[in-house]
This record gives sequence, structure tokens and C-alpha cells, in this order.
Amino acid sequence: MASDLQLKEQLPQLIEDIVATYTPEDAINHLGHCALPSYTGVADILLDLKDVLYPGYRRKVGLHSGNIRYHVGGLIDSLHDHLTTEIARALRHEDRVQQNHSDCESDVDFEAKGQAMAIELLKKIPDLRRTLATDVQAAYDGDPACHTTDEVVFCYPGFEAITVYRIAHELFRLDVPFIPRMMTEWAHKNTGIDIHPGASIGDFFFIDHGTGVVIGETCEIGEHVKLYQGVTLGALSFPTDADGQLIRGSKRHPTIEDRVVVYANATILGGRTVIGRDSVIGSSVWITKSVSPNTTVLLEKPQLRLRGGASDAEVLEHDLNFQI
Repeated sequence: MASDLQLKEQLPQLIEDIVATYTPEDAINHLGHCALPSYTGVADILLDLKDVLYPGYRRKVGLHSGNIRYHVGGLIDSLHDHLTTEIARALRHEDRVQQNHSDCESDVDFEAKGQAMAIELLKKIPDLRRTLATDVQAAYDGDPACHTTDEVVFCYPGFEAITVYRIAHELFRLDVPFIPRMMTEWAHKNTGIDIHPGASIGDFFFIDHGTGVVIGETCEIGEHVKLYQGVTLGALSFPTDADGQLIRGSKRHPTIEDRVVVYANATILGGRTVIGRDSVIGSSVWITKSVSPNTTVLLEKPQLRLRGGASDAEVLEHDLNFQI
């Protein structure tokens, strides 16, 4: 079907109308010669890092002792360059925002700072691999449906989100702006699991199933902790200053001590809320106060009401069948 040329003649004016909205006061455009970090560039960095962390499991197959050094060497060299570029862009943009100026000129060598931060992250790879190996083991030990640790690395969205979180957390600790959040939101989009890079999470961490899990910025999670789908570790309220502006940086999210299990759709809120070690939090509970160690928290037994059959008023009690 042929296009209507008269309708197409409207396009130049439509373009002018759109471009007219790109004003300096507009908060959703970035025009200028100072490039922002690249979303696709950051995603590519994550893919390369996962190839280094899990050789043979991701994009490159057929690796062995004779070619692994060459393979990793190429990845690390590329990661050095790409991390340096993206971190420098993030640092430069943060400086522009904080100093409230519009040009790229600065006395700071952002490339040099970006390179130093890139090297620091790459130095962390051996430690990251040791920590992530504990997370793999936690998933295997905690899920009877899992037959091998290979299955965890290949298939588990919780482990995918934890991998990206642990990378992003190291950048967060280095005070790299923007990029840690870009990484964890990339994982959020792909797994449905939202972990802020500022959260502190110990070894042997397992998220089973995972969809809908939210872990806030100031959460502190101990070792051997297990979460199920739909769990929220969030803020109870947001403190404000005298002008009504949010006070940032305060402890807003809960602390989960060692060997705690939190079942599906539980909500735990507040910076003063501590879930004591070896506790079990049942499904669908709402917690805003601390729980002592070795405590089980459950809703009272729910009832199922069945309509039809022998009696519309029939009521059946439904026991909770998970093991504690």
C-alpha cells in the first residue's frame, strides 16, 4: 500500500516539535560532547566478566589448560580498556553535576582515575570467584531439585543476579558512580530480582526461584542466608529534613543474621529491624520489629473455603507443609 505523501509532509514539523522539548531545563535529555556511560557497553563488560568468572560456561567453549591463559588474557586486556572508558565517563558526568557546569573541561584526569578503579576491580576477580563458589554450593545444598553445581551456573536466575550484584558491589565500594546501578538494573530486567549494589551480603547466599525479590541499599545479610521468591527487604519509612527533602545515606533496610531462611512473599522492613541468626520467617508475613535468634515466625493457620459440593459452607483447615 503506497504512503500518503501529504501525511508525510507533516514529519518536518513533528521533528521540530520534538526537538523543541530538548531544553536545558529538561531532566531527560543529555546533549553535549561529554558522553555518558554506555548502557550496552556496561552490559558487554558484564558478559566479559562472567566469561572470566566462569570459563567454559558462557560464550566460549572448548577451553582447556593449553588455551585458557590466552583466552583470559584477551578478556582482561579488553576489560581494562572498556572499564577505564566507562568509569571515566561516569566520573566526569558526576563531576559536572556536582560542580553544576556544562562543559567537559576539568583539572581532574578522569581517565587516570578510571584506569585505577578498573585495575582495582580486576584485582578482585580471584576473591569474587571464591565467594561465588560458596553461592553455587549454597544453591546446590539448598535445592533438592538441583542435580549438579553446573546446573546452578547455567540455569539459576538467583545466581545470575547474585553474580552481577557481587561485581557491582565492588564498584560501589570503590565509589564508582552510576555503573553499579546500571549493572544491577540490567540483572533486574533479566531476572526479576532487584538487589541494590550497596547492600552487604555474606557468603553462601541463595535466592531460590527469585522472581520479585527486592533487597534495599542498606541491607546487611549474613552468611548461609536463603530467600525465596517475592521477599522484600525494604524501608519502613523515608526520613526527611526540615525542608521535606529525603535524608539519604541512613540505615533504612533490615539486617538479616546468619543462617536465616525467609519464605516466599515475606516482607521485612526498617533499618532497626534485625532478624536474629538461625530464624525462620514464614510465607507472607509482614515484619517491622526485630526477631530474636532461633525464632520461627508464621501466620496463624489459614483456612480454605470451598464452594459447591456437599455444602457451600464447608471449611477446610490447610496446614503449612514446609519443613522448619
